Amino acid sequence: MSINVENKIVLVTGANRGIGKSIVETFLNKGSAKVYAAVRNTDSAKELVEKYGDKVVPIEVDMGKQETITAAAATATDVDIVINNAGVLFNASPLTEDAYQTLLQEVDINVGGLIRIAQAFAPVLKQNGGGALVQLNSVASMKNFSDFATYSASKAASYSITQGLREKLEEQGTAVVSVHPGPIATDMAHNAGLGDIAEPASVVADSIIEALEQGEFHAFPDSMAKQIWQPYESFAKNIVEVNLMEG
Repeated sequence: MSINVENKIVLVTGANRGIGKSIVETFLNKGSAKVYAAVRNTDSAKELVEKYGDKVVPIEVDMGKQETITAAAATATDVDIVINNAGVLFNASPLTEDAYQTLLQEVDINVGGLIRIAQAFAPVLKQNGGGALVQLNSVASMKNFSDFATYSASKAASYSITQGLREKLEEQGTAVVSVHPGPIATDMAHNAGLGDIAEPASVVADSIIEALEQGEFHAFPDSMAKQIWQPYESFAKNIVEVNLMEG
């Protein structure tokens, strides 16, 4: 299904910086009517409010706290598109002493957070005609990078959950988009040692809009992402995006 973002009401988690902030600004510049900036501390969205006025509505969302997500869904009852961008990354290899504990933390936010968002907002999207759920999954969901292996594992799990959500939410007319950026110029990429090869956050926002308009499940925004998509596309189109249970 094709979704035009013009005049749509959007919610973006992790909206105060990096990719999330770029998504907010790009969607507003493309004509979206309003964006809920879902952040842990609503003061962190002050710059966006100052720039865009009442088109940006800060709303508290902590991906690890169900009660904040439930409250956000009860407030943002008019939302058409939910973009789950928030996540955490720790530099932990499989041999790091606390690797398992790190994995649990990343899974709680990167996978558990997605599930919490989906469960809270699926009824809202259904009530508003279907809309879309967009999940930021990273190229690390497809290839493990050993210096942050636990993050890669958590993103592989969130990509798998996103596939399940695509099938389930299709029943209520909700489109799902799985976004797989490579290194993007954010604090997260810098802390992971990827700053030298990072590309602008705007390429991610643009790829989301393109995927929504073209009715695509996958979005691979930047150079590294496209390098992975090229050999993966056939498998994605013929296996991942097909309901094999139908025979």
